[in-house]
Amino acid sequence: MTTPTDNLLDWLRDAHAMEQQAESMLKAQAERLEHYPTLKARIVKHIEETQGQQRLLVECIERLGGSTSTLKDLAGKLMAFGQAVGGMAMTDEVVKSAMAGYVFENLEIASYTVLIEAAERVGDTATAQACRSIIQEEIAMAEWLKEHLPEVTRAFLERSADPDAEAKR
Repeated sequence: MTTPTDNLLDWLRDAHAMEQQAESMLKAQAERLEHYPTLKARIVKHIEETQGQQRLLVECIERLGGSTSTLKDLAGKLMAFGQAVGGMAMTDEVVKSAMAGYVFENLEIASYTVLIEAAERVGDTATAQACRSIIQEEIAMAEWLKEHLPEVTRAFLERSADPDAEAKR
């Protein structure tokens, strides 16, 4: 039998691994962006937010008597590496990465929605509050990406049409 607290702890570990994956993906993307300064600046800001989110999650996990999962964290980092390598081969890397970022932010929003409910169910108000704080940052990033996808697309199309400009990153 798995208790609600056991599930909460497992999902917190998943969220920590997800944030490790996010940090790896965001860092790879930021390092490769050369011609999209607004996007790069927002990604760098979100890297800092993501690192803070990881710290909050570790606090929640430890408060429940658990520890992070090395295996899950490693799997997340490996997936991020694969995504970064795959992006290098695309001629429209910046557009695809921005789209993937928007999708990933919405996955995070869904994960924190589940975590808030689970934490409330077991009476863990500190974890619920931490997840409410994190979800606001994820919502803000998703909204920013959604709002700026047209701008990134326009900039890419303009650079792509210019034979003297590199567009992909």
